[in-house]
Amino acid sequence: MMAAGLQRALTAARAWKRDESLRGRLTNIGHLLSGNFVSGIIGLGAIALTARAIGPQNYGFLALAITFTRAVERLVTFQSWQPIIKFGAEVSGPEHRDDLRQLLKFGFLLDGVGAIAAFIVAVTLTLTAGSLMGWNQQVVTLVAIYCTTLLFNINGTPTAILRLNGRYQAAAYGPVGNAIARVALCGIGVWMNADLAYFVLVWMGSQILGSLTFLAFSIQTLRRSGVRNVLSAPVKGVTRRFEGLWSFAWQSNLSLTIRSSAQQLDTLLVGALAGPAAAGFYHIAKQVGRMAQQIGFHAQSVLYPDVARLWASRRLKEFKRAIIQVEAMLAGFGVAVFLGLLMLAEPIVRLTAGPEFTAAAPLMIVQGAAVSLMLAGFPSRSALLAMGQQRNLLKLETVATVAFHATALTLIPLVGAMGANFAHMVLGLITVVGVTMLLRRQLRAEMPGQGPRPLPQPPAETQEAAR
Repeated sequence: MMAAGLQRALTAARAWKRDESLRGRLTNIGHLLSGNFVSGIIGLGAIALTARAIGPQNYGFLALAITFTRAVERLVTFQSWQPIIKFGAEVSGPEHRDDLRQLLKFGFLLDGVGAIAAFIVAVTLTLTAGSLMGWNQQVVTLVAIYCTTLLFNINGTPTAILRLNGRYQAAAYGPVGNAIARVALCGIGVWMNADLAYFVLVWMGSQILGSLTFLAFSIQTLRRSGVRNVLSAPVKGVTRRFEGLWSFAWQSNLSLTIRSSAQQLDTLLVGALAGPAAAGFYHIAKQVGRMAQQIGFHAQSVLYPDVARLWASRRLKEFKRAIIQVEAMLAGFGVAVFLGLLMLAEPIVRLTAGPEFTAAAPLMIVQGAAVSLMLAGFPSRSALLAMGQQRNLLKLETVATVAFHATALTLIPLVGAMGANFAHMVLGLITVVGVTMLLRRQLRAEMPGQGPRPLPQPPAETQEAAR
């Protein structure tokens, strides 16, 4: 029986080796991983320099400022890349260029309104509730200043543009220059014996630079593809032309927001329930876990546009094969990450943040186990979004996130920052089981032999001009 299973695995491996679409996905994922690895290693240098310069207590405050701003961004802004990719995959032909321009303008408007709303919410919360989180007046002022980064966070539609056009190199290697600038400025801060305020400004400035660079890459990509004057496109009637756009946008965005609350509020919960120093240790542990989790985000970046196109054209066999291939890759990577951290977590912490941060090593190991679980659910989640199952995803994410917060609030007061890691393991387990069951049910229900779904048609005047 084992021999038969091994034979099937070898047969599948040989078939995958000849699969050009898989090779293309692996190439794109490889670009994203290479860029992420380089920028991540450089980023660890910035973390190490900052932590050594200002110490655990002040680094904890900086970690809380960064996490707070990121949490507001994820919870308030509209993740427009999901609906833009979903509906943009259906209007990729030249005859639908006006449709695409209209869709992209809709996305940019969502991004702009979300950025302004996030800034207002973040500053208001900082000034009114900062004291409740244990921040003194200096920290409240620095966090309010750091919230300026939110005004430049126009990343949703640029993300969709780069992914739809296969410009993964730009997305991969663009952040490297930003990371180099950050670590250089942190080095100058160490040399100058700078205080917390200097490092807050460095991290804020580099974040803004990264957002502007990303936007510039996306605009250049649009110009190369022949799509121009996006902001002059009429947005009126966009929801009639793309039926279900608002419903998909709200539900998928709410699902991502709920899921992100666990990823973004965990450090704040640790800081509130276990103190700033514990938050600093947890933040350092999470950086390595986040680097590992990036492969899941990168795989989803490549897989989601592909499966959206495959589902739109009802190429079900290719659709299922693409999901299985990426799931197998991520499962292997997740196991490797956990085993690597099991052996190397403490040396990594000592070489980066320093010996006084070694308490972060056990946190890093359990974080690796949680990340391994989460990685396994990325391909199925992408597939469900492509299938229009955002409502079921919303229900699942709500259940998993409630379980996360219940576990975190129960365990953090008892075992400190480790309780947040256990909560992430609960979240990952519920999510991966849930998305797997949902996907299998939807695939069984799908009737074979259905033709492609009708694509949105260009306006009558455009069709007349084409004739």
